[in-house]
Amino acid sequence: MATGLARVKLFLALSRTPHGLLDLATPALAALLWFGGVPPLGVTAVGLLTVFAGYTAVYALNDVVDFRVDQEKLKASAGLAKAGYLDALFMRHPMAQGQVSFGEGLIWTLAWALMALVGAYHLNPMCAYIFLAGCMLEAIYCLLLRVSHLRTLVSGLVKTLGGIAAIFAVDAHPAPWFVVLLFLWLFCWEIGGQNIPADWHDVEEDQCLGACTIPVRYGPAGSSALVLGTLTLSVILSAVLVVVSPLKFKPALMVLAAVVGVYFLLLPALKLYRTGAKEQAAALFNRASYYPLALLSLALINLVAQ
Repeated sequence: MATGLARVKLFLALSRTPHGLLDLATPALAALLWFGGVPPLGVTAVGLLTVFAGYTAVYALNDVVDFRVDQEKLKASAGLAKAGYLDALFMRHPMAQGQVSFGEGLIWTLAWALMALVGAYHLNPMCAYIFLAGCMLEAIYCLLLRVSHLRTLVSGLVKTLGGIAAIFAVDAHPAPWFVVLLFLWLFCWEIGGQNIPADWHDVEEDQCLGACTIPVRYGPAGSSALVLGTLTLSVILSAVLVVVSPLKFKPALMVLAAVVGVYFLLLPALKLYRTGAKEQAAALFNRASYYPLALLSLALINLVAQ
């Protein structure tokens, strides 16, 4: 049995913390784009702690709900690690592997969820409702594994909620058009850059389990076309966001934002479209995970340059 830091690492693996840390960039960017600058220190501090707790809880919730399914997947894959895959950086599914008990995982999930709920309510009760909706949708997403490949749409909804909650954290009455625009941008990024590539990486195990995913349903050709289409839309929508944002991007940084979209999303998506290789799906997932952080960096540079 692991002890000390090794034990802590197992729980961080349960919550996919390396990926969760990257995800913090999304709500931070959303808040900057709508607020037009850095929010007050108190809001920023509470917000960062809240979104960290929220992502930690939701990622762990995925493994709690999928506990039995993950055990089946591990048997189907002979317990092999997913090399070069961001979500397997520490360990994949430590509960299913017996390194963390189900009870411990559940307590870990509930503790972080409670922290996120308290922080979200403090920022704005609407943020708390959004977090609860995200938890419910994440559970539904997991339960639809053998029901419909359209569950990918639920995943898209879940991934948008962090950014939307961040807008309500800095403004109780944001412009609906901006919320919708941000939603569509993040939705397309999640579907094309995260959900489909992640399912593609697990396609053999999912076929054995009778799972309903986009790669299982449409194969490499259809899946790669959907990936390329949604990510193209995401890059276009990001350009619109940068133009209309109250942050007032400088022209040079607008161009760089487009370059970021091409590098982190479109180039790996085109490579996946041409090859249909599983390894390219993992490469796209990894690079697309850094996309919000890259845009956040540009937004911060723009603030410094003002």
